[in-house]
Amino acid sequence: MNRREFLAAGGGVLLAGLPAVLPATPAAAQTSGARARIVIAGAGAAGLAMAARLSRGMPGATITIIDAKKEHHFQPGFTLVGAGLWSPARVTERNADYMPRGVDWVEEAVAEFDPDANAVVTTSGRRIDYDFLIVATGLKLDYTAIEGMDASLIGKEGIASIYAGPNEAAASAAAIDRFLETGGTGLFGRPAGEMKCAGAPLKITFIADDKARRQGRRGAVELIYNAHGPAVFAVPPVNDKVKEMFAARGVAVNYGHVLKAIDPGARRATYRTEAGDVTLDYDFIHVVPPMRAPDAVRQSPLPWQEGNLAADGWVEADKPTLRHPRYANVFSVGDIAGVPRGKTAASVKWQVPVVADNLIAETAGRTPSATFNGYTSCPMVTGYGKAMLIEFDYDGTLIPSFPFIDPLKELWVSWLIEEKGLLGAYRAMLRGRA
Repeated sequence: MNRREFLAAGGGVLLAGLPAVLPATPAAAQTSGARARIVIAGAGAAGLAMAARLSRGMPGATITIIDAKKEHHFQPGFTLVGAGLWSPARVTERNADYMPRGVDWVEEAVAEFDPDANAVVTTSGRRIDYDFLIVATGLKLDYTAIEGMDASLIGKEGIASIYAGPNEAAASAAAIDRFLETGGTGLFGRPAGEMKCAGAPLKITFIADDKARRQGRRGAVELIYNAHGPAVFAVPPVNDKVKEMFAARGVAVNYGHVLKAIDPGARRATYRTEAGDVTLDYDFIHVVPPMRAPDAVRQSPLPWQEGNLAADGWVEADKPTLRHPRYANVFSVGDIAGVPRGKTAASVKWQVPVVADNLIAETAGRTPSATFNGYTSCPMVTGYGKAMLIEFDYDGTLIPSFPFIDPLKELWVSWLIEEKGLLGAYRAMLRGRA
């Protein structure tokens, strides 16, 4: 669908309605008069959206949200900052502007989780008891797990990383520009293990390729994507499509390469492979750090005790309900939830109503019935002005929201949703209205 077809099909109406329909979420829950004590650990996207829905659905409850962060970042926009299209200010707002009325905001971090005693302890030593706990802490970007790497290096020595924050994403955009001007070898990739927005490392690769072509500099740069495993993306049809696109655009792929160490001065990166360590020289490298649960979560009884989600400390959770199997009054939402997939803002948009509806139903004496199917969305930017709107569930089945959008086709309308529509939908989600 091109611009003319999109507008003729009512594209303006679609964009105006995006906050309500991208993607559709379960119907609003009924209310509960329970006077429960609810603690929400974390005031990111998941925590704020949960507080907004519960404050309306449980007007008699005491809701406490705990987080020291004053700023709120629209993280899906970091890629567009890294592309040089958005400024850091466009993805930065105040947490206070989204804090629901009547919710007690404790401006500290949780230092200790004690689910056996139904309590948390903040960094100042304050103990807060609860009847229900929602863990929405987000995750920890562990840059120092890569030997020689530190977040302060972003924007220097050819190092980029859009994940660290808005200013670092802007510094990454400048690093890409310097690389294209001087030429050489650019390395891209992602860590092993679960991570937020697994499509972003691919997006930044496509952006560098497209920007180089637009500047007439593609012949001056070599682009290499170092996949952490045997595929570049976990969903098979998307993997096949991206491999095809990389081949057509001259992006080389190394499989089974996990970044282990970096030497900024020498501009060398060392990767762990099944055959042993491999060192590659670079002029530019986009570093995506390993991602883990925050220390307070990892050191608590809440994480998985075994399995592939245990090592990084993700909170144990039932896949359909996000309820903790060992602590029935504990739920997790957002990046911290120990479920496959689901570490995107679009996933939060589905997860929060499920947990909120079930909690409201349970406290009102009704049988909880809402379930989460693993919905994950990745607007895969493949160049300036084009993207693929990829949506899938726990099983990796593609589940497109819009029948007129082919999820495996590069389209201007998919770019438009990413660049113009998602921020409005996201803000509506924070207010519990989408």
